[in-house]
Formats: sequence, structure tokens, C-alpha cells
Amino acid sequence: MAKTPPRPFTVLARQQVTPHMLRLTLGGDGMTDFPADQPSAHIKLVFPTDGEGRDRMRTYTVRAQRGDEIDVDFVLHEDGGPASSWAAGAQPGDDILIAGPGPVKRLPEDAEWNLLVGDMTSLPAIGANLERLPPYARGHVIVEVSDEADEQTFDLPAGMTIEYLINPHPGSDSDLLVNAVKALAWPAGRLGIWVACEFSGMRKLRRHLIDERGVDRRAIYLSSYWKRGSNEDGHRVVKQEDAAIETATAG
Repeated sequence: MAKTPPRPFTVLARQQVTPHMLRLTLGGDGMTDFPADQPSAHIKLVFPTDGEGRDRMRTYTVRAQRGDEIDVDFVLHEDGGPASSWAAGAQPGDDILIAGPGPVKRLPEDAEWNLLVGDMTSLPAIGANLERLPPYARGHVIVEVSDEADEQTFDLPAGMTIEYLINPHPGSDSDLLVNAVKALAWPAGRLGIWVACEFSGMRKLRRHLIDERGVDRRAIYLSSYWKRGSNEDGHRVVKQEDAAIETATAG
């Protein structure tokens, strides 16, 4: 994450994209020096604790960007954390501090076949990636959502297909996404692979792609966006430990 002071943003508009996905449009002073072309980049929403310990920060994705505003999508659920709870009640005129953005993680431009895999937490980044694909792009998208009503429609290139998997209890089936990937016919040529989902599902996808499919780990963007049963702080610790083990193993 870029080491810049958090910028002040203001809620400009809200849109209910699907029953469990809310889009907030943010702008104001924070856009004055916000870098251009940041869709799919990570940002941190900052929630001050009034001097009682460190500020709470929650990670989200720039879904879209226009000259003086960005869109950020929030998954809404009953036991939401500070960010999704704030978003659920946010109204135009409300303020929020945002740190970042961090590095943009996108599909390689020279891929001959693309695979994007994720759940609702990564659907904003998946959408941002899909909207950048050239008209000749080929590939497949697999997304886990909690309800058919949460399926989103994208203007895909003719060679791209999308598959939605329904799981009313997110994170309860870590085999759902990897089994769908295992069922795919594997094409030849340069692959562009982008994966982000719950931690346990991510690890199974990593093992399948690297160990069973033989994909070069350097050719894959692969990340966990959350861990079932953990808040973001707990997930961050587990994620760092996992990354250290994976680096040692790869070395």
C-alpha cells in the first residue's frame, strides 16, 4: 500500500447493484492528487478510534474511476464489519478517509486465454479486469455468489464466458471454486490467471494450479481477500504466515 497520508473523500451517490452489493461513488478533496487509472487497485478505508488505539483500516477495491470520482463496491451481510456497516448507512455528504491506492493487479495483456476465479469480495476487481479486456480476449470466469440475484452482467468479449456458483453460506465450502476449475478443459498457450477469494479456497486453488496443472506461480495473481471466522486483522496475520511458508517452499 502506498505510504501516503489518508485522503478525505465524500460520498457522492449510492447504488444498490444487487441485493448484497452496494456501490458508493466517492469524490471531493481526495481526488485532487489521486492517481489516474486505478480500477482494480486496493485502497484502505480508515476508521479513526478517537485516540483509543490504532485506527481500524479495511481493504477494498477501486471498482471504477472517472475524472473526479471513484466507485467502491461493498458486500453487505448481517454480521458486517466496520466498513460494510458504515457503507450500509452512508448517505451523500458523509465523509471517509482513504489510504492508498496500492499496486494495481491485472491480467497480463498478452494472455491467449484468461481465467478469473473469485467470490463476491473479489467481484469488484474481477469486474474491473473484465472491462479492460480487448474484444479478441478468450477465457472463462468463475464467481461464487450467495444468491442468484447477486449475479452481475458484464459486456464480455465473444470469447469470454462467465459461470456463477451459488453458495448461500460464503466460505462454508472451500472446494466449490477449485472443483469448478478442475472441470475446465485446459487450453494451450499463454495463460492469464487471476484468483482471489476466501483463504481456504485460495490455498486449494493454488495447489491445484501449481502442483496439478503445472502453472508457473509467477504467471498467477493469487490472493485471499478474507478468512472465514477471522476479522481483517486476524486474516492479515494468517496471510503473512502463509506467504512466508509459500516463499520458503518455492525457494
